[in-house]
Amino acid sequence: MVSWLSTRGCCIIIYNKNYFMGDIKNLTDTKGIEKIRDLAKDADICLFTTNLSSVPLTARPMSTAAVDDEGNIWFLSRMGSDKNNEISADSRVQLFYSNKSSSEYLSVFGSAEIIHNRGKIEELWTPIAKAWFTGGKDDPSVSVIKVTPQDAYYWDTKNNKMVSLIKIAVSAVTGKTMDGGVEGEIKI
Repeated sequence: MVSWLSTRGCCIIIYNKNYFMGDIKNLTDTKGIEKIRDLAKDADICLFTTNLSSVPLTARPMSTAAVDDEGNIWFLSRMGSDKNNEISADSRVQLFYSNKSSSEYLSVFGSAEIIHNRGKIEELWTPIAKAWFTGGKDDPSVSVIKVTPQDAYYWDTKNNKMVSLIKIAVSAVTGKTMDGGVEGEIKI
């Protein structure tokens, strides 16, 4: 089932997972880590969601600093921020990545840990981070968040955005199920 909503001249497509009939390809170990690394790198910004037991959920955009060889996802964060305080109270987090240009999506549920390690800050530091930490990498308010994935799911349309939109439109008009690409669980 496809529904079209109009919002200020833009069309938003809402689809039921059963309608998105793509190939299922679950990934494990190295392939799963590579998929997380690729999608997180391409999307760069995720919605970093904390306080998962309260509604509405608390989410904010965060830039991914790195994905390591074990599949852990790393971020720079300010000590004493709401995010860090919420992680201290409940380490469960959900990350939502969306790479609209290539129609790739990733959802990661995991456990977050706040780390105070100058070596790790040095490793993850980029010049753009100075916009948030005016004292640079030696700013005492810089902390690192390590997210260890426990469950992840990805969607990859295999096509660029225009081809995907055309396929969805044709499917909606003809009533035929669209080839939705590839999706699956990631276990590492």
